[in-house]
Amino acid sequence: MSAIVWSAAGSLAAWLWLLLCQGWFWRTDVRLPPLRDPRVWPSVCVVVPARDEAAVLSSSLPSLLAQDYPGRAEVFLVDDGSTDGTGELAREFARRHGGLPLTVGSPGEPPAGWTGKLWAVRHGIGLARARDPEYLLLTDADIAHAPDSLRRLVAAAGAGGFDVVSQMARLRVESRWERLVVPAFVYFFAQLYPFRRVGREGSRTAAAAGGCVLLRADTAERARIPDAIRHAVIDDVALARAVKRGGGRVWLGLADRVDSVRPYPRLGDLWHMVSRSAYAQLRHSPVLLAGTVAGLALVYLVPPVAAVVGAATGSAVPAVLGAAAWLVMAGTYVPMLRYYRQPLGLAPLLPFTAFLYLLMTVDSAVQHYRGRGAAWKGRTYARPDAVPDEG
Repeated sequence: MSAIVWSAAGSLAAWLWLLLCQGWFWRTDVRLPPLRDPRVWPSVCVVVPARDEAAVLSSSLPSLLAQDYPGRAEVFLVDDGSTDGTGELAREFARRHGGLPLTVGSPGEPPAGWTGKLWAVRHGIGLARARDPEYLLLTDADIAHAPDSLRRLVAAAGAGGFDVVSQMARLRVESRWERLVVPAFVYFFAQLYPFRRVGREGSRTAAAAGGCVLLRADTAERARIPDAIRHAVIDDVALARAVKRGGGRVWLGLADRVDSVRPYPRLGDLWHMVSRSAYAQLRHSPVLLAGTVAGLALVYLVPPVAAVVGAATGSAVPAVLGAAAWLVMAGTYVPMLRYYRQPLGLAPLLPFTAFLYLLMTVDSAVQHYRGRGAAWKGRTYARPDAVPDEG
């Protein structure tokens, strides 16, 4: 058998395994269930790290201040050295909209070994501790919450006995590139960290979505969060791992009423979003990078190549194997496209999108080895891997 036949057969086998054995990652029905209200609502402090977020704050902060929460709740926005008036704008929103009490703090520049976002989170948690909350909601400055978001998160944590309840916010999909790249971003994340496995008791799979993380305050203290993960690039996953290592339980699902308002109108914006942390995901390992590139090529690129080459040369075997693998691939992508309300005609284009992600990952490694340092919202880090998740 030729190399292309073997490759197509291997790709089809990989897709059948992913379809049936990877935690049903392609399903989008892991959502917060409707729950009964607790008899006594626990106190919550909301921590919002923000650096130069004036452009999105008007679409997000009022939704936090307007939370319909029966218990005691307060918002702490940490203005992380902004130069665009983020802190004053937040105070103006609080004066204008009212709602939950708002405190604006500033942590100063992070010391060596800390990523900027986690240093801001640490400052916010420190402010919150004076209120002795039972829960902390860590949410990014670009996340808009429905009025019942906080009460649903708290009810889910209490009913399920979870130490962390996290929702993957629905990202914006308005521009052409957002429609092509964003649903695939969430699809690939779910493939790496199947949501069902994250929530399964005893499972070692741990992940969270940094834009919306409800965390028990005593769990944060036991797990030394954020100090224990102060250097983490992908801080949401690191947080979930720290909680699970300490015996805590984590739940992760897709959001229905939590949305990111941050725009990524150009391919370059999305490219930066992925490439700044892609190589860190691979622990800066050339071996893992080579394996990832080979795996992406086999799983995503071989099926359309085998189908087209087989059809063009009249070779039925590679054409059928490639087409079958391509069909399974597209079929697993359909639920995510439906979740994002996108045309199903984008499903067969997943190999092209995967190729873009392959290039982004390689570019992330190239930037790492060029030693240029990494920048995040105007702050440059000496360590190439010391970049926080954007929020």
